[in-house]
Amino acid sequence: MADPRFIHLRVHTEYSLLEGAVRVKALPDLCRAAGMPAVAVTDTNNMFCALEFSVMASGAGIQPIVGCQVDLAHDPAAPGERPRPPAPVVLLAQDEAGYGNLMKLNSCLYLGKAGQLPQVTVEELEGHSAGLICLTGGPEGPVGQFLQAGQRPKAQALMTRLAAAFPNRLYVELQRHPGEGGQLTAAEQATERGHVEMAYAMDLPLVATNDVYFPKSDMYEAHDALICIADGAYVDQADPRRRLTPQHYFKTPEEMAALFADLPEALENTVEIARRCAIKSEKRKPILPRFADDEVEELRRQAREGLAARLAVIPHAAPVEEYEKRLDFELGIIESMGFPGYFLIVADFIKWAKEHDIPVGPGRGSGAGSLVAYALTITDLDPLRYSLLFERFLNPERVSMPDFDIDFCMDRREEVIEYVQRKYGREKVAQIITFGALLSKAAVRDVGRVLQMPYGQVDKLSKLIPVEGVKPVSIEKALAEEPRLRDAARTEEVVDRLLTYGQQVEGLLRNASTHAAGVVIGDRPLDELVPLYQDPRSDMPATQFNMKWVEQAGLVKFDFLGLKTLTVIQNAIDLIRKGGRQLHEAADGSRIYDPAEGAENDIGQIPLEDEKTYRLYASAKTVAVFQVESSGMMDALRRMKPTCIEDIVALVALYRPGPMENIPTYCEVKHGLKPLESIHPTIDHILAETQGIIVYQEQVMQIAQVMAGYSLGGADLLRRAMGKKIKEAMDAERPKFIEGAKKNGVDAKKATEVFDLLEKFANYGFNKSHAAAYAVVSYQTAWLKANHPVEFMAGVMNCDIHLTDKLAVYAEEVRRGLQIEIVPPCVNRSQATFDVTEGKLVYGLGALKNVGVDAMGLIVTGRGDKPFATLFDFARRVDLKRIGKRPLEMLARAGAFDQLEPNRRRVLDSLDPLVAYSAAIHDQRASAQVSLFGEAGDDLPEPRLSPVADWLPNEKLAEEQKAIGFYLSGHPLDDYMAALKRKKVMTKAEVEEAAKSGPKVAKMAGAVAGRQERKSAKGNRFAFAQLSDPTGLYEVTLFSDVLDGARDHLEAGMNVVLTVEATLENDQLKLLARAVQPIDGAVADAGSAGLKIFVEEPGAVQSVAQVLDRARGESGIRGRGPVQFCLMAPDLPGEVEMALPDSYPVTPQIKGAIKSLPGVALVEDL
Repeated sequence: MADPRFIHLRVHTEYSLLEGAVRVKALPDLCRAAGMPAVAVTDTNNMFCALEFSVMASGAGIQPIVGCQVDLAHDPAAPGERPRPPAPVVLLAQDEAGYGNLMKLNSCLYLGKAGQLPQVTVEELEGHSAGLICLTGGPEGPVGQFLQAGQRPKAQALMTRLAAAFPNRLYVELQRHPGEGGQLTAAEQATERGHVEMAYAMDLPLVATNDVYFPKSDMYEAHDALICIADGAYVDQADPRRRLTPQHYFKTPEEMAALFADLPEALENTVEIARRCAIKSEKRKPILPRFADDEVEELRRQAREGLAARLAVIPHAAPVEEYEKRLDFELGIIESMGFPGYFLIVADFIKWAKEHDIPVGPGRGSGAGSLVAYALTITDLDPLRYSLLFERFLNPERVSMPDFDIDFCMDRREEVIEYVQRKYGREKVAQIITFGALLSKAAVRDVGRVLQMPYGQVDKLSKLIPVEGVKPVSIEKALAEEPRLRDAARTEEVVDRLLTYGQQVEGLLRNASTHAAGVVIGDRPLDELVPLYQDPRSDMPATQFNMKWVEQAGLVKFDFLGLKTLTVIQNAIDLIRKGGRQLHEAADGSRIYDPAEGAENDIGQIPLEDEKTYRLYASAKTVAVFQVESSGMMDALRRMKPTCIEDIVALVALYRPGPMENIPTYCEVKHGLKPLESIHPTIDHILAETQGIIVYQEQVMQIAQVMAGYSLGGADLLRRAMGKKIKEAMDAERPKFIEGAKKNGVDAKKATEVFDLLEKFANYGFNKSHAAAYAVVSYQTAWLKANHPVEFMAGVMNCDIHLTDKLAVYAEEVRRGLQIEIVPPCVNRSQATFDVTEGKLVYGLGALKNVGVDAMGLIVTGRGDKPFATLFDFARRVDLKRIGKRPLEMLARAGAFDQLEPNRRRVLDSLDPLVAYSAAIHDQRASAQVSLFGEAGDDLPEPRLSPVADWLPNEKLAEEQKAIGFYLSGHPLDDYMAALKRKKVMTKAEVEEAAKSGPKVAKMAGAVAGRQERKSAKGNRFAFAQLSDPTGLYEVTLFSDVLDGARDHLEAGMNVVLTVEATLENDQLKLLARAVQPIDGAVADAGSAGLKIFVEEPGAVQSVAQVLDRARGESGIRGRGPVQFCLMAPDLPGEVEMALPDSYPVTPQIKGAIKSLPGVALVEDL
């Protein structure tokens, strides 16, 4: 490039979140087009892209100038006054010292500034000024703000202070962004003269900048929409909200020369600054705290001692000499690659977690292939037992950092991170930042909102954008693929505007947050290595560089993952122990297995050959079992009928798009229905455990080793090239593979066939180490469900205690799948969470809607060892004001007070006086107004309870459903089941079973839970309705022809009978409604053959007769069935039986009405 006339020193990239729109990747091209050999990036209050920009610009032949626009708290407020908002200055790193200080200042912006906007003080700026060039910030900078306010002395004083802090490195910044008629902005007009005068008076150089926010002027309107998204404003609001102009784009040197023709020195100084700045962005070697003086020897000691301890208790998969040889091999590679410290650090925090009873997963990812990791207890899978390869984890022929992904109990993961902070120092530990982007659908929604378009229209447009995998396609691609989107853009100007702006802002960054698991640990304060950021939702700082660039800076990521399943397992074990048993003891006290001494409750010690567990897998009763609870997995289990852990490992690996096509072959070969096809005799032993199918990446590596003579390291490189479809590498490897195979006696044609086969499967192959680790966790949950079903399901439900939809599925599994009784919510029997008593699952109070586990804990604490006797006793012992009225309402609706007062409606209507009574008692206690002879409140009169009658049975169920989220003590269809059976109406479970043999037309009954209506592309309405019957939940689709006549019957709480077309698609029951009618009409002529009614007092007989006579009069039907009574009064010597002389029409409604009568204990069909 020719000698430059101007260099941009103030550019905002997409990392100026929802503010900058210059994409980092596009910046080198912008520079080349403008003839600029250098450029500075100065994002607002961050260095998020400093490394990325430096590497990318250098690689493109552009000199990167690393900088930042920093908000300076320049005018401290006097006591009692509001401080002036901080104002920006621009800092540019001149050298390595300056880069270090820029990182420090960026960290100062956030750390220790809780509740404040990001800012640095003048003192912090002065303390970290070495190696930095400072631009005064232009018209909106701190000096400019004083000038705008007419405070010239303050402006002069601050300029003097900055000049002292940056000797020969302070530049007075001028900006010109002319609007219509060439007029500068008001701020520029108000400050330029003052800036120039001070610069000349103090002998300070001038510098011209253009405050760049977008690449070209034609993006101004789209950028303004972006600013509105950030500010919650609207595009068509009055102009005063706009602080930028169409001039804030990436101008050419010629355009800047025309603007500053009168001050050429200001342009020349941009070039001078660029020449003064020189920083190399080189990748650092991994930086870790030193764990021991001699890490190599310490690792060898721990590994050998650990392996000896393992081999003393586990069955050997190979001779001890083979274990020792493998250990020495791995240690040699770890040492040669310089990673002993990494292994020691990971082993240390995992050992600490285990010593503190924090559940740790057996492994995840390729790390489970390391015997050293197994010896150090980092993993709990013997790699020789599962034929796992170390080279898949750490390849001596491809140097890269090892990466252990560690699963911890979800509830206690933070404790492990806190331990690491304490051990290495809080200033040396941080999380890793991540960024969220404006993807196409979100861009359309956000731009539509700031354009004030109707929500429904924007929602419809957003839904027209197709999704590939888990992400929506780009707006450009959606326009190419979706004609309805193109038509909308062509016919409506506002839609065209929306999509134009949407494409321009799509992909820009929206927000910063922290990586779910990643933590870095340094050997020095991290702000000496990377700039730090503070997520307001976390107490722990985060790096300003994301995962990729943190590694470039030399920091090593450690993954602390939270796995809910580990929490489920621990919950179950805790409940087993709470019940007075240990993991190896069955409910009847018999031994399930013989544990090692001291490992009676170690889930890792359970046998992997348990028949009950494999029967559970084979029957697909795997609701809540890790990895295999989907309907598709259940179907695969029924076909596979696993008999060993290797089957589960294979299923975890196979059940993915592509490989799952091989599941039928695997099952047929396993059960002898199909012969195992040999690819070549030399590799049959490698594929024997997977029925001749290439399933694992490790098998690809082993085949290359055995057939073509590759080292396992070289085979891993081959696998990676195949998996990533790297053509150049593949072209080089093919002849190498064929030549190697020929040396081993395999002809070229067969070698080519095998290479092609490997190429296909390398893309689909799964990491066996990961599959094995997760298969073991799956087996552990299946073993618990098979051997300790109540405790396991309680543990599962406690992990999802606030997810009503999941609790409904689990409750159904407990009652119908496992035939286990559920004790309903009860203030005298329930804990705050799910519990187990006498083999029954006790419903947790904290699982009710709109209550909290902590609030329900107050009830459990108040109860102690003495059950509540009455509602008033409850109010005296529990401060109901602390519980809150809404949770108390839910408890009443759910029947949690039934032992104290069976009339639920009375409890609900009496809550106000009960809460007031409780408050008065507890207020007296708090005031220490205790009587000399009794407890406070003993003299307070108990309030009167409401005299209201209780709800009818179906009303009770409806109220219970509001509180619990589903029907627990009964179902609205219970009274109808006999009549429905007579009408050949099928249950959900029966329909699902029938549909397995092909599509079916059937009648079903259901209680309506909800309905959502939609409009098709043609404008026709359709709906999804959610219903339930006593055997489960289901959803029905209704198209307009049925929906129009059914809408009035499909309100929540109604009971209906539907005619449906039932099919199974991917093992999911799909129901399409043909007809819908109210249940009462559907079973009107299917009443009971008669009733037998058990009553507890003679007066109830007359009440029943009155109900029957009234019903007969309303229906006009005289006869149908007899009505018998069984009187069970306590003053009678025995039961007395009698019958009414007439016969009556008996319907489910009449049965329900009779059940609700006082004195009626039970109603049965004859």
